[in-house]
Amino acid sequence: MNNYKNTNFLNVTSEIGNLKAVLLHKPGKELERLTPEYLRELLFDDIPWLKKMKQEHDEFARVLKDRGTLVYYIEDLLAEVLSDKDVKEDFVKRLLKHSRIENPNLNEMLYDYIISKGTGEIVEIAIGGLNKKDVPYNNRELSLTDYIYADYPLYINPLPNLYFMRDPAAVMGKGISINSMHTAARAREPILIRYIYEYNPLFKKESAPLWYDYSIPFSMEGGDMLVLSREVVAIGCSERTSAEGIEIIAKNLFEGVEEIKEVVVVRIPALRAFMHLDTVFTMIDYDKFTIYPGIQDKVEVYRLIRGKNNNVTVKHEDELVDTLRKVLKIPTIRLIESGGGDPVTAAREQWNDSTNTLAIAPGVVVTYSRNEFSNEVLRQNGIEVLEIEGSELVRGRGGPRCMSMPLVREEI
Repeated sequence: MNNYKNTNFLNVTSEIGNLKAVLLHKPGKELERLTPEYLRELLFDDIPWLKKMKQEHDEFARVLKDRGTLVYYIEDLLAEVLSDKDVKEDFVKRLLKHSRIENPNLNEMLYDYIISKGTGEIVEIAIGGLNKKDVPYNNRELSLTDYIYADYPLYINPLPNLYFMRDPAAVMGKGISINSMHTAARAREPILIRYIYEYNPLFKKESAPLWYDYSIPFSMEGGDMLVLSREVVAIGCSERTSAEGIEIIAKNLFEGVEEIKEVVVVRIPALRAFMHLDTVFTMIDYDKFTIYPGIQDKVEVYRLIRGKNNNVTVKHEDELVDTLRKVLKIPTIRLIESGGGDPVTAAREQWNDSTNTLAIAPGVVVTYSRNEFSNEVLRQNGIEVLEIEGSELVRGRGGPRCMSMPLVREEI
């Protein structure tokens, strides 16, 4: 499975280098736990059709494989880790603790039930949740919590947003940021990554520094993190990523990666319509970016520059394009507006993640086929566009970049 046995595995030093390995999650039972009553709490606007969603996701993975990308699935890597008895026991305890199963009798009952399952079933519970009706009834004495929450159907909540693998972690250089999620609905996701990082030899923990950890109380999400070059990382300061978290990770990167000289911070409005930087802005070629035109006059730009002793110096910048040109050290930058710049078309297609493109090589991107105008504009600007269906995948408000966590890219 691992074609990188004799080298450091994790390595991402750009947004556009040939994508050699990626982590995905195929949507599963967790999506079947969505009900209208809990949609907002679980960050969805609608209930997707799971059968079609799986087909679309398989198509996405097939496009990547056809272009030479190794595709790993989080559920497989986690199952490998849980084959170790001690790790499995620790994981189940952590799962119950995170789910706030405080009643000792209930905790013991659920532990015994889960630990008796095979590794694949435990992974399914960790991602898909645990319904009360699935646990055999016993005669334990009920607690006040049992009575108060009798109508709530689950012991363990599902993770319906996990197929957006970009957010719980991000590889930068040869290290990884295991992120602190902004919402309670996604707070368990980075725990799964942490177990893989700690115990799966694929990640080679001993040579992969940890730039950020989910235990840090300041939110940080991967959709806001763009590796522009070996020397520059861009991070969105958004609804989901905090200024405090950015300062922490910038200092850790400066201390851990000699090549990284600065972090460009792009502050965007803290609105769900924008959510992450990559929902409005992505890099697609050496000098080309796609952008939602409705955001251009709403951003603030700062440069966090490595100072003496790796201290962080903050410099406010006047304009995004000029900042990108300076930090990338190239004469021109081309911003390609989604929807061809038409405000109505751009707004409609931005809602369907037209700017959330995944570059799998310089000038080659994966997009949703439904964003016809934006895709045509990309082609007119010399970009090769690989289209996938996304009528159900898009219901979670995320595109191909959101659904992928690059593990290895070729150097450019």
